[in-house]
Order: sequence, then structure tokens, then C-alpha cells
Amino acid sequence: MTRVALIDDHESVRLGLEAACARAHKTVVFSGASVTAYLDWRAFSAAAPADVVVLDLMLGDGTVVRENVSRVIHDGSSVIIHSVADRPIAVREALAAGAAGVVSKSAPIDDVIAAIKAVATGDPLNNVEWASAVEGDRAFADAQLSARERDVLRLYAAGLPLKVVADRLGVAYSTAKENITRVRVKYVEVGRPAPTKVDLLRRAMEDGIVSHVEDAGDG
Repeated sequence: MTRVALIDDHESVRLGLEAACARAHKTVVFSGASVTAYLDWRAFSAAAPADVVVLDLMLGDGTVVRENVSRVIHDGSSVIIHSVADRPIAVREALAAGAAGVVSKSAPIDDVIAAIKAVATGDPLNNVEWASAVEGDRAFADAQLSARERDVLRLYAAGLPLKVVADRLGVAYSTAKENITRVRVKYVEVGRPAPTKVDLLRRAMEDGIVSHVEDAGDG
């Protein structure tokens, strides 16, 4: 069963999410108004990190979203940003810090539950809030990948083993591996680290290199 933590400084929002999680058989292990309160609870109770933390974009305690996302991820949880979606700069900061995705507070509650389920199982989120957050911000969206690096990333991130990627592109395995290493380095350099294959798929989707996993079979 997915273990969820809810961090929002509006109690009514938390209560609504708690009820929805209960209906969807998600266990809410923590509900509170700040990341510090969540981490203090973790330390005091010695409980395992939540699988997914649903985090308000702008908390009222003076903290910033990049720091909040980083603290939660460092503690071992995935993060979904719950946002009013009218602060694109803050959304970009959250995504750059490693948030798995964004769900608007105006979206149906079932969308939040679906996002929790997707992130808990390692699936990337691809939604309108992501697109609006990165659209027009080339400093965020562009890691300056070469054409070869984009080809390798498109196939590898969409699910093919690296050896198959190399064979399909007609290059040595070592060349394909070197390209993926360079891709990871370039994303780190623009503040968008991609340490896992899921992260690489997320970056490829953000940058329009793939639109969905079936793209691996194209061409």
C-alpha cells in the first residue's frame, strides 16, 4: 500500500486529500503544514519515509520550494507539487530540484490520486503544468544536447537496453554509454539532474525528445 505524506498550510486542503487517499486505499502517514514538521515527525517516530509527498508549492512558513523539494527528496521520498499553477518560476524551481511533477489545485481530486499512483510506481508525469512551467524558458529546458546524444537519449529513456540502442544506431556499445554519460552531465550542468532512467525519460519528455514510451519504436 502506498504511503503518502501531505504538506500544506491549509488544513481544508489536507482534509480533502486525506479523505480522497482513504477512498483510494492510500495510507496517509503524515499530514502537516511544513517540511520541517514532517522531518521532525520522521525523526521522532523513526518511521520510514513516505513513498510520495504531496507538497504545496508555496508554504506560509517563509521556506522556498527548491529547498523544500530538496529536503524531502534527500530524505527518501518522491515529491508531487500541488500548485495553483500561477507561479511558473516557482514551478520551474521545484522541477529543477527534482519534483516528479505538478498537479493543479484546480484539478479534480482523482487527478491527484492518479498522480500519486503513477509516481509511486515510478511512472513519469506529463501534464499541462509541466509544459507551462518550461515553455519559453530555454535556460531551463535546453541542455544543449547534440543530435547523437538526443538520438541515444530518445531510445534509451523510452525503454530500450543500451546495447539495443547502440545496435539500432549503428554505434559501439561504448559510444552509446559515453553519450548517456555526457547527457547526464549536461543535465546536471543546467540544474536538472537525471541519475535514474526514469529521470532521463522525464527530461526527454520535458524537452520534447519523446512524447511517450512508444516513441522507442519509431524510425
